Amino acid sequence: MTTELEKVNSEEWYYFLDPEVAARKARAAKLCQEFNAISATDPDAQKAKIEEILGSYGENLSVQANFNCDYGKNIHVGNDFLSNYNLTILDMAPVTIGNHVMLGPNVSIYTVNHPMTATGRRKYQAIAHPVTIGNDVWAGGNVTILPGVSIGNNVVIAAGAVVTKDVPDNTLVAGVPAKKIKDLSV
Repeated sequence: MTTELEKVNSEEWYYFLDPEVAARKARAAKLCQEFNAISATDPDAQKAKIEEILGSYGENLSVQANFNCDYGKNIHVGNDFLSNYNLTILDMAPVTIGNHVMLGPNVSIYTVNHPMTATGRRKYQAIAHPVTIGNDVWAGGNVTILPGVSIGNNVVIAAGAVVTKDVPDNTLVAGVPAKKIKDLSV
C-alpha cells in the first residue's frame, strides 16, 4: 500500500493529517522556532540553524527571521541567496532556487494546494507540486509564488505580485495574477 509520504513525493493527493506527514511538519516547525528565537546579533548561530533546516545551500547564505517552512529538506538554494524578513516556504514538494536570488520581506512560496471541492477539503487532502526559481531573480515584498510554478533567469517580480504561471527568462512581472510588464536586459 502506498504511504501518504509516497503520495506526497509522487504529486498525488494525500491525507495531510497522516502521522508521518504531521511529524515532518512538526520537526520543521520546531527548527524554525529555534531559528526565529536566535538573536540577530548572533549571525553565526542563525546561519548554523538555517543550514540545519535546508536541504542544500550554496555560499553566502543569508536568511532573516522570521522563517517558516513545512519540511526544510526540500528547500535547495544556490550561491548568494538573500531573503528578507518573514519568508514562508511550504515545501512539501521540492523548492529549487538558483544563484544570486533576493527575496523581499513577506515572500511566500507554496508547493501545496487543496481541493476545490468541499468534499475533498473535508477529507483533509492536499497535493504538492515543485517550484523552481532560476538565477538572478529578485522578488519584491509580499510576493506569492504558487505550486508548480517555474521562474526563469533574470526575472524581477514586482512587490505584491501573485505568480500563478511560469515566468520566462529576462522578464518583469507584476500584478494579481502576475503578468508580463516588459522584457529585461541581462
